[in-house]
Amino acid sequence: MDFNADHYSLFELPRIFRLDASELDKRYREIQALIHPDKFAHTSDLERRLSLQWSTRVNEAYLTLKKPLLRGQYLLALFGHAVDEDSNVAMPPEFLMEQMEWREAVVEGRQAHDLEGLEQLRRRVKERIRERYEQLADGLDDQRNYEFAADRLRRLMFLEKLQSEIDDAIADQIGRASCRERV
Repeated sequence: MDFNADHYSLFELPRIFRLDASELDKRYREIQALIHPDKFAHTSDLERRLSLQWSTRVNEAYLTLKKPLLRGQYLLALFGHAVDEDSNVAMPPEFLMEQMEWREAVVEGRQAHDLEGLEQLRRRVKERIRERYEQLADGLDDQRNYEFAADRLRRLMFLEKLQSEIDDAIADQIGRASCRERV
């Protein structure tokens, strides 16, 4: 195995966004079975260290390819199109307005203890995330339009953060309801 190989090459997978998750899992297990540090417990220090380094490298690659947002960022970087999430934050006004409206809805739902409203918002955002991932896959795999794909990835970063905020608000509401039931 080549320690400098990219994540896709490490698992002998094509450089595409639409990965076969079961194939990735299978290849991960096969490699880990060969290099896991437990297999090298009774070997030299050098072999144990190498095993640990390989295991760490394989775990990092696996987690990157397993998570769609990280996979998209990684794939764009491989194709020379870094997302530049820190310096490239310009988004269309309609997208930003939608984000503001959704964030206001989260705050209002939290304040009103509106679990059903938060659940509805969660479903809408989840559907938007699904659409954006499909657009990202089209941009990367089908069109090879990396500027478009980078834009969709930046939007997904906003949406994933919003999804997390909604999940937190829902968990708070469920926790509050649970506490009231116990009293």
